[in-house]
Parts: sequence; C-alpha cells; structure tokens
Amino acid sequence: MGPAEIRARLQVSRQRAHQVINRDDFPRPYQVLPMGKVWDAADVERWIRKCRPGLVQERSQQR
Repeated sequence: MGPAEIRARLQVSRQRAHQVINRDDFPRPYQVLPMGKVWDAADVERWIRKCRPGLVQERSQQR
C-alpha cells in the first residue's frame, strides 16, 4: 500500500495520513522506492485492527 491507499483505508485527509504514517507505532515501510514508501497491506491491516478497530467493523458492514 502506498500513502494514497492508506489514506483511503483510514478515511482521513492527506495531512492526517502523513501524521499517522510517521507515528512510532505505525508499521515500517516494506520498501522505499523512487516513487515513495510502500507498506505491506497485512501489516497496515494488523495496525488498523489494533489501533483503529472501528474501521474494521465499518469495512465488514460495507461488504
């Protein structure tokens, strides 16, 4: 996942996503590419389940 996908998944602004991505407890990027950082989606989802459980419930209700 790139920052745009993380922003969409968290349902936050670009600025807020940047703040979250830079938190000490947020997963480290899987890789840093010339286009930017990318994260393993499973790592991000684990973080969401732990730190933003409301988003897990919302997503399951939307399906």
